[in-house]
Amino acid sequence: SYYLKESKGSRRWLLFLEGGWYCFNRENCDTRYTTMRRLMSSQEWPATRVGTGILSSQPEENPHWWNANMVFIPYCSSDVWSGASSKSEKNEYAFMGALIIQEVIKELVGKGLSTAKVLLLAGSSAGGTGVLLNVDRVAEQLEEMGYQGIQVRGLADSGWFLDNKQYRRTDCIDTITCAPTEAIRRGIRYWNGIVPERCKLQFKEGEEWNCFFGYKIYPTLRCPVFVVQWLFDEAQLTVDNVHLTGQPVQEGQWLYIQNLGRELRNTLKDVTASFAPACLSHEIITRNHWTDIQVKGTSLPRALHCWDRSLHESNKNGKAPLKGCPIHLIDSCPWPHCNPSCPTIRDQFTGQEMNVIQFLMHMGFDIQKMAQQQGLEPSKLLGMLSSGN
Repeated sequence: SYYLKESKGSRRWLLFLEGGWYCFNRENCDTRYTTMRRLMSSQEWPATRVGTGILSSQPEENPHWWNANMVFIPYCSSDVWSGASSKSEKNEYAFMGALIIQEVIKELVGKGLSTAKVLLLAGSSAGGTGVLLNVDRVAEQLEEMGYQGIQVRGLADSGWFLDNKQYRRTDCIDTITCAPTEAIRRGIRYWNGIVPERCKLQFKEGEEWNCFFGYKIYPTLRCPVFVVQWLFDEAQLTVDNVHLTGQPVQEGQWLYIQNLGRELRNTLKDVTASFAPACLSHEIITRNHWTDIQVKGTSLPRALHCWDRSLHESNKNGKAPLKGCPIHLIDSCPWPHCNPSCPTIRDQFTGQEMNVIQFLMHMGFDIQKMAQQQGLEPSKLLGMLSSGN
């Protein structure tokens, strides 16, 4: 099942893959079925949906894509869009994420996709990882159907996870505490998950789980992909067992969080088109405030527009970057919310908005000590923090 908003005059198509974690064994899939039915079955889906952020048809909210044909594909497969197994004696559930995408493409060809110039496969969270796993397959499918002229691209939002060491190791009991590598290892077997051939060839048999991690699959992709990733992604911190509960953070956690930002920044070094703000958040492209966030003075819609242009230009000539139109935007400041355009943070208990300094104190950040380490007056450091330098 999917939602479609046609835009007859446009030859641009945007297919969005919804996110929402996953389940990887009978127990946690049963729990998910009881508590989050809409992520397991289409039975209770509404007849229509309102597009927000990059799916909005309002030019104010979506300056460059508002006029595209929009397709929203809800996430009911719980398999990071990778599964290819039907319900059987042995398996109570069907996991068909990869097949759902193929079927939707097949059906859209009859609804105007056949004359498309650009197909942007976008997704957030598990849907963002789904983009990395499926973008080349979509391109191959369209080529095989005889539509070589359609340029297929990917936009992966908040789906670039690290297979790092957890802050505190925990046994793999449920989706939230299970280390991502272990959850995916188990998941692939349970879902009969498929990964792109070119990535699979990089790893030994049984090691296909590696292809679910952005920095490992990205170098094997043929289609251009734009990666949007918060440097301090809340879902990443959750699976790493860093829980920001309103208690001041211990020094070990604080160092862990800063190090996570560094590691993530490193993995994006060679990603041609990327947007990585130093914020603590998760998902962005379907939020209605997605136009407000900036990295080095450039907003995300603007960066995507520059990327569109660069792909358009590079079809014509060499790969010279466009002047004043950046597409590789990564914050260099070292802690969460050192970028003043980050989404507002609220205290989890009182719901009050916090400014950066309140947030850092709340996190147990020691202004005196930090100023000393940086060789600055505390008042100077405070000034820098509040202006986001």
